[in-house]
This record gives sequence, structure tokens and C-alpha cells, in this order.
Amino acid sequence: MKFMKLGTRPDTFYTEQATRTVESDTPADLILQVNNVTYLLHKFPLLPKCGLLQHLCSSSHEKESILIELNDIPGGEDAFELCAKYCYGITINLSANNFLPALCAAKFLRMTESVDKGNFILKQEAFFSSCILEGWKDSIIILQATIKLPELSEDLGIVRRCIDSIVEKILTPPTKVLWSYTYTRPGYNKNNRPSVPRDWWTEDISDLDIDLFRCIIIAIRTTNMLPPQLIGEALHVYASRWLPDTRSIMSMECFMSEPRGTKERNRRALESIVSMVPPEQGSVSVGFLLRLLSVGNFLGVSTATKTELLRRSCQQLEEAAVDDLIFPKYSSSVECQYNIELVLAVVESYCMLWRRQFAGKYEDDQPLSSIRKVARVIDSYLQVISKDVNLQVSKVVAIAEALPDIARPLHDELYRAINTYLKVHPNLEKANKKWLCRILNCQKLSPEVRAHAVKNERLPLRTVVRVFFFDQEKGPRSSTPLEILSKRKQNMAAGDDQPPEAEGRTNKVAPHRSRGGDNKDHVKTETLASELEKKLAIVEAEEACTCPKGKEAMEQRRMTMQNLEPTSNMSIGRSRSERSSNRGRNCR
Repeated sequence: MKFMKLGTRPDTFYTEQATRTVESDTPADLILQVNNVTYLLHKFPLLPKCGLLQHLCSSSHEKESILIELNDIPGGEDAFELCAKYCYGITINLSANNFLPALCAAKFLRMTESVDKGNFILKQEAFFSSCILEGWKDSIIILQATIKLPELSEDLGIVRRCIDSIVEKILTPPTKVLWSYTYTRPGYNKNNRPSVPRDWWTEDISDLDIDLFRCIIIAIRTTNMLPPQLIGEALHVYASRWLPDTRSIMSMECFMSEPRGTKERNRRALESIVSMVPPEQGSVSVGFLLRLLSVGNFLGVSTATKTELLRRSCQQLEEAAVDDLIFPKYSSSVECQYNIELVLAVVESYCMLWRRQFAGKYEDDQPLSSIRKVARVIDSYLQVISKDVNLQVSKVVAIAEALPDIARPLHDELYRAINTYLKVHPNLEKANKKWLCRILNCQKLSPEVRAHAVKNERLPLRTVVRVFFFDQEKGPRSSTPLEILSKRKQNMAAGDDQPPEAEGRTNKVAPHRSRGGDNKDHVKTETLASELEKKLAIVEAEEACTCPKGKEAMEQRRMTMQNLEPTSNMSIGRSRSERSSNRGRNCR
């Protein structure tokens, strides 16, 4: 920061009984009231330099004391005292911190060249042009100071000149940046990187009020000299500086306790930031847009702002990661800890946009690639939120069903989310289990996942039957219903409930059992097989009623079951013949 030193005399101002005066052998003949401070001063140093005081004292006698009220002087008593000390020749130091109030007070007192040659205003303007505008941080400090004196700053041209100076420096090539700047990004080491980063200016201008920040961003955009991504980075830095972080509990607690005026300022800042986002897609990240949308829900931004954020988020949703969707829900009631409604609104809006843009073009790679990326992220998101013990089944079903069936070529990740939910909610009602598992398309499960599903004791039996049936339809029969149920029973006893990705590739060998035990298990397995076939018949009847092509599907499945019957009958026949032969041997 640069300074300008004026005057040579020591400071002789002092305070006595709430009155400011100056040491002098001459009695004070000029009483000035500035707000709540009374000044006992002298006419001879002040009047030759202050045109206003000359005018106010012109009607009084030269030796007569006069009282003048200056309650409306800009900058208050501090700015007036700088002007008074200048008139007395007392040393003062001007800098970016006190320049603007001093200049406005000097203008108010008419300390111009017409009153006295080389007066205070002329020296201040020279300091402003040669020092302050040449500096980077000084220009920002002065520009921020104009918030307290907006009208005078506009009339004096301070605002426009500071903005022009700041924009000119921002547009300077990084290789020519020689002034100091603030850059505190995580992982950035200035000593290891001698080159200046392209976004070197973003942190310093984030100290500005939102209206001044907006003026700078608009001025930059009109030049078309910086890429939209750089402007988007400046918006991101500003939002991080002023808006609460919805992912931080501490930040949100501080936000909740802030006064109403601060919340209103933040709301206005957010709406202004959204209006400044460059129209080019990718100028800001989808994570940033989703964060603004989350903050907007707390601040109560306008409907137009929410709609714009939803629209922009939907356009880039395929770029999102799971962490971009994780937003805690702050509520005093016991409910889900995640903001599910926000994600559901974004997904539904995305699907509406996707259908409008790619209606009838499902065979093209581009639309399918986009929605399938979104589906992968949403399924991973479901796996995260399913660990919440307070998450309702309806929320999981709503998010899963928000995407069309074509979005998921495989349901493996969706199965893992369902399995996680059932594991975390062991006491889930049977009806809710069935409701949850209806979103699973058994035909879209990989062989590894189907193998896990038929052994998964958490799934409803109806779902297991579906998985088994489609497993037989997909390829050669690797096991009979008896073997499937036997493995399911063994898995239940062993406690094997790991999802496919955690099972590994090794095959488990069943423990050796006695012949008598085998006969008992065989009878039990026959009963389980009968139950499985009954359940399969129920599933077929339900599908025949609900599916448009149900009759054809039922006929095909009956044909498949007829192919399965010989194996089952042969097993049963073999069992009976063995029992009769054993009885014959015992009789002998």
C-alpha cells in the first residue's frame, strides 16, 4: 500500500472534556460542531483554504467567535480532522484507507484551486492518479470504500476510474503481472511455481460488495478477452467467500444464527451470481450449480433463480460425481439426513429435458451415453444414501424410477443399492420389501449378480423366483431348483451375504454329510422345490394379468418348466427306488 505524506508540523490536536482543540498561544475563535464532536480552532489557518468556511464566516466580525455546524460533512469527524490538520500544516499520511473520505470532505469544504493554489484537492487527485490507480490492491480498497459514499464517488468519477484500472490489470497477460496479489488455493506453492496463475485476480476482487463485483465481471465479459471458464472460476471463488457451505455442519449452524440482514445480503448475492454465469456450457461445474441450488433452498431465492439453476444443472448432470449430490438435510425432526428432494427434482428435470431433446433418437449413441452416465451416478448415489437408517422406501423408489428403463443396460448397481438398503433396514415390512424389489429388472442382472441374488436371504422369495427363472432363460441350466434352494439354505447357515463384487472367485466346498443326513435333506429339498414351483406359478399368473404380452410370456415359461420337470421327476423317482431297495435289503 502506498502513502502520501503532507505537512511538517507535529500533531498538536488533543481532547479535553469531549472537545477537540489544538495547542496554540492564540485563543480559539472558530467553533465547529461535527456530529457529536466540538472543535475549538482558529480562523486564520482554515479560512484561506476552505471556501465553504469563508462563505459562512463572511457575515461575522473578524475578531468575533462563530459557531458553525458541519453535521452533514461526508466522512464525519475523522475526515474533517484530516482537512483541518492539512490547513494547520500538521503531518498527515494519506493512503487507500482514508483517501476517499478525505477527498469527499475536501470537496465539501471547497478546498479547490480557486480558493488557494496547490490546495488539498489537487494534491489528493495527483496521489489518486499516480499511486492508487497504479496499484492493484489499492484500487480494490478504494472501490470497496465507495459503498459508504456512493453518490459523491459517482460524481467524482472514482467508481468508474477504479473499475477501469482493475479490469485493465485483470486483462494483463500473466507473464506481465508484477504487482502483489492474494492466492491461497489448497496445494498451491508460489515458490515452486514461478509463473503467475491465470486466475490470480479472483480472490482479491471477491472482497468487493456484490454490486461492485458484478460491475467488474460485466466489464470483463464485454471485452471478450477471457474464456468463460475463467469468469466461472471467479464466480466460484466469490460464492465460496460469501455463501454458506451446505456440506459443512459448522458453516450451516453459523448461517442459521446470522441476522436477517445478512441472510438477505446472501440471498441477493446468490441471485446476482446466477445471473452472471456465462451462457456457455461448462463455464462452471455442475457441482457448483448444485451447490448454489442447495444454498438457494435455504435462502429462499426467487423462483426464476431456482428454475435457471435447475436448467443449467440438468444440462451438465452427466458430468456430476456422487459427492456433487450429497447434501445434508438440516432439520430438527428425525428424518433422512440427506436432501433427497433436491436430487429428485434435478433428476426429474433432467429426464424431461432429455426426452424433449432426444425424442425418438434412442438408437443414437450420444443420448444413450448421456443418460446412462447419469444412471450410473444415481445408482452410486442410492448406494450411499441407502445406509441411512431413516431413509424411507418411497424415496429410494422415487429416485430409481425417475430414470427411464433405457437408462440402465444393467441393474447390477441398482441391485447393490437395494441389497445395502435391506441390510441396513433388517426389520423392513414384507410389503415394503416387495415394493422396493419391484424396481429391479431381473433380466438386466449379470450372471455374477444373479448367482448372488438367488442366495440372498434378504430378498423376497418372489424376487428370487424371478431371478432364478431369468437365469434359466439366459443360458444352459447350471443347477436345478432343488440345487438352488439347497445352496440358498447353506448360504443362510453360513451367513454369506456379501454382494457379488466382494465374494471373490474361489469356489466353496460343501462340508461332507452322512448318508442319513442326505436322505433327510433330500426330503426337505423336495418340499422346497414344490414351494418354489408354486411361487413360480403365482408370479406367472401375476405377470399374465399385468403385462400386455403376459399370455405369451406365460406360455413360454410353462414350456421352460416342462423342460425342467424330467430332471425333477427323475430325481424323485430315483429317490423312491433307492428307498424301496434299502427296505428290501433290510428285510433280507
